[in-house]
Amino acid sequence: MRAWQRLLCVLLAAAGQAAALDVRVLVAQGPQVPVRLLGTQAQPTPAPATWQVTVRGGKLALSGRDSGSATLYLPPSPGSLVEIAGVTYRGGVLLRAEGNRVQGINVVDIEDYLRGVVPAEMPALWPDAALQAQAVVARTYVTSRVNPKQPYDICATQNCQMYPGVRGEHDSSNRAVAATAGQVVTYGGKLADTYFSADSGGYTASAQEAWGRPQPYLIAQPDPYSQGAAGPKASWRITVPQAKVQQVVTQFRLNVGTVQTLKVGRASASGRVEEVLVSGSRGSARVRGAEAGGFVRALGAPSSRVMFGGTVSAAQPLVVAGQGSGHGVGLSQYGALALARAGQSHRAALNFYYPGTQVGQLAVPAAQAEPAALSQPLALGRP
Repeated sequence: MRAWQRLLCVLLAAAGQAAALDVRVLVAQGPQVPVRLLGTQAQPTPAPATWQVTVRGGKLALSGRDSGSATLYLPPSPGSLVEIAGVTYRGGVLLRAEGNRVQGINVVDIEDYLRGVVPAEMPALWPDAALQAQAVVARTYVTSRVNPKQPYDICATQNCQMYPGVRGEHDSSNRAVAATAGQVVTYGGKLADTYFSADSGGYTASAQEAWGRPQPYLIAQPDPYSQGAAGPKASWRITVPQAKVQQVVTQFRLNVGTVQTLKVGRASASGRVEEVLVSGSRGSARVRGAEAGGFVRALGAPSSRVMFGGTVSAAQPLVVAGQGSGHGVGLSQYGALALARAGQSHRAALNFYYPGTQVGQLAVPAAQAEPAALSQPLALGRP
């Protein structure tokens, strides 16, 4: 039996063996995705072959050989490692043909997944309690997105949660993951929406003002912990040239001609912009609601908790002064840092930033145990 046939037999025979707490993370996609099976930490595969996975006629091909299937799957096993598009991950790999592209999906135990996520989202040398809060928040976030009806649960970029695989792991954050194993934030017996940002700037934002979706535990409130942490974006000031302002005005399709003045029309309870007033050589316009925050961030501001206003010209750029970094909803990482430095536990941070919630133990329904695309065992020649 040739090498590609042996690999195919392994992939097909293993279908259907998935653990209840596995997460499917889209880590690579493109016309060609290289994959290597590295064995386990205890028994690494010597000189593992690289398989170039492509799509041919709607089916996956392994280094030019037709697999006969649009989906191939090697589930995770204790200590297993895979390399997908040059990055090493714990767990297994799910390969899918999606149009003319290959999707490389890392299927990994949720706790192993968090070992990569936590230090990618928060500095690994921060105090234990801060890292533990981040671990619980990240665990809750990903668990709420596990959906067997979708081809994968979450992506590996900042649009979801950063996940660099094994290379991002650190002993300190590994301990935080282990110390909080299985812990999730709940509200009313359901998983909470555990949004987080770097720095609230001294006042958290509500989900209502940020996205128009109210949550009783995602509220606007003073945040002395973030203010006391004095992070690098606690207070900041940027200068925006007229050309940049004009570019953003055009991006938001405001037909005002050459921009002449720009100012905050209205701010929310947390001090975040809810209305921007723009005037120019051909008229005036206003940007409201969530779009107003997007407008401010498009100017280059790290947060929409800002103040600005006045004339804009080639000789007089716009000055924007603000506080914080990110949307400000939920956990403020610098606030968690200040609480940890004060000797408070991770639960204290969770209680403050998600008031009215509880910390419970993770329980994933059996229906979530297996990737939807593999609910039936694969057979050669049949997806």
